[in-house]
Amino acid sequence: MDSVDLGLIHALRLDGRASFRAIAEVLGVSENTVARRYRRLRGEGLLRVVGTVNGARLGYVPWTIRLRCTPDAASRVAEALAAREDTSWVYLLSGGTEISCNVQARSADEQEALLLHRLPRTSRVVSVSAHLLLRGFALPTGWAGVAALSPEQVEQLRPEPPEAEDGPVTLDDGDRVLLQALSRDGRAAYAELTSVTGWSESTVKRRLTALRRTGVLRYQLDVPPAVVGFAAEARLWMSVRPAEAVETAEALARHPEVSFAALTTGPTNLLAAVNCRDAGDLARYLTERVAVLGGIQSMETAPIIRTVKRAGSLFPGGPPAGR
Repeated sequence: MDSVDLGLIHALRLDGRASFRAIAEVLGVSENTVARRYRRLRGEGLLRVVGTVNGARLGYVPWTIRLRCTPDAASRVAEALAAREDTSWVYLLSGGTEISCNVQARSADEQEALLLHRLPRTSRVVSVSAHLLLRGFALPTGWAGVAALSPEQVEQLRPEPPEAEDGPVTLDDGDRVLLQALSRDGRAAYAELTSVTGWSESTVKRRLTALRRTGVLRYQLDVPPAVVGFAAEARLWMSVRPAEAVETAEALARHPEVSFAALTTGPTNLLAAVNCRDAGDLARYLTERVAVLGGIQSMETAPIIRTVKRAGSLFPGGPPAGR
């Protein structure tokens, strides 16, 4: 990738629906160049923009789940989880017998059904560990690994922040249809969105603005870290002294290797997702950067061997390249 490709990726991470014209002005190239580069990268399965739902604004409860399966079943179980609308970030870990995923439970009944009945009763699942996500400190939308623009360029593209939260937001059927379409393609044309919703273009634009302003709708860049040179991914589960948990999470969130960090319930209380250039880079990160954080009492590292699903719906035809 050259500087235009990397600049485009950073721009779309800042605002997934930024116009090609606005991106071109920031990058100092033509609008046609930006559109052509985007179509090439999208067509090759190297990136896409997806509209994701911030479940917290709808009263959903976020969990991260670890499952251990028999060796012959892990791939099928992971794919079944990825097909669910309430899952994201579905990974095969370690030796291919462990799965990690995030789930947004819509109600107490659904939460109970998923965690206590459905998964444990799957015959090939050996064990299940569920951790409630209590507080996030780093999110994939802010990952520094795709940074390629100057601070001045970033400010030109950064969208207005959502309004302050004030109670859960209620969606109607049209909103759900709109969000489902955006989960497949966050840059879907207005003509396509009017077709699936039956709304006028002005109504579609108004609802997109409202959903984004209230914080329900987020645009995320779905790009494999390997595409931008980070071939070694891992999940870290850490046990941290409670008095130092927030300080440790904040320190991790400042590391450019970290794309996600959150406090959780369970035998470990801090989860992080890290992206490194290669195995040697991961080893240096763990022994030189993480090891000096004094609050960590124990840590388990699980390399990601396959990404089945990231944000949004499943990529048409399977996961994007570089999985």
